[in-house]
Amino acid sequence: MAELETLTHGYGLVEGPRVDDAGNLYFSDVLDGGVYRLTPSGAVELVVPKRRGVGGIALHADGGIVISGRNICHVVDGETRVVFQPDAPGCNDLVTDAHGRILTGTIRRDPFDAEAAPTAGEAYRIGRDGSVERLYDDVGLTNGLGFSPAGDRLYHSDSTSGHVICHDVEPGGDGADRLTNRRPLRPFDGFQPDGLAVDEAGTIWVADFGAGAVIGMSPDGDEIGRIPVPATAVTSVCFGGQDRRDLYVVTADNRDDPARRGTVFVTRAEVPGLPIPPARV
Repeated sequence: MAELETLTHGYGLVEGPRVDDAGNLYFSDVLDGGVYRLTPSGAVELVVPKRRGVGGIALHADGGIVISGRNICHVVDGETRVVFQPDAPGCNDLVTDAHGRILTGTIRRDPFDAEAAPTAGEAYRIGRDGSVERLYDDVGLTNGLGFSPAGDRLYHSDSTSGHVICHDVEPGGDGADRLTNRRPLRPFDGFQPDGLAVDEAGTIWVADFGAGAVIGMSPDGDEIGRIPVPATAVTSVCFGGQDRRDLYVVTADNRDDPARRGTVFVTRAEVPGLPIPPARV
């Protein structure tokens, strides 16, 4: 990996990075509110004002973006359409599958309240017809989601349990995939997996919140790479660029200069990241 370059800073807690085909980087500020777009020229534009708690962003095939928070909604040209209203305080990260469906996890406790009782959430899949399917339960604190290169595995960060949940994906007729063989990857003390992204070789790049690093994991959960980040709270990662080798890393702080607060970094990866299909919900 090349050295990290700082792109922008001054945010409360940066999350949900996603890059479009034009090279614009979308990201959110969970604490201070707002969804932003960093253009290739370096300008930062406000796309969705004020909205807090946006932990995941996807591009939509019909334009605009899909964002999480108190619900999952599609925002285009300032208009908002809710596609999923959970019976929970909100949703965190999300990802799209090859069919354009949206997978997300619910949050049932305030992750910033140390006194809050542990309450596990669930994972849901939102179909192209708007239908909602509950996939599985018992996700302590839902975070990053991603698929393996062949689409035969689903990875899901569980921050409080200290591991990445892995399911096998068994294709069914009409896209009725089944998730089987749930198991933990890399369960050990101190690991707080947050956002994640998968590259073409199958390496899972996971933001390790609190550890100041992005961890490269093999499909079996072994550490095979590590990117030190000058921040304690590393929150998420994504790939972008024409060759998908730009690796964006976002944080909630900055150890080199604490006044910079949440920061967006970029580095160059040796292996391209997997393309993320647009949402079609």
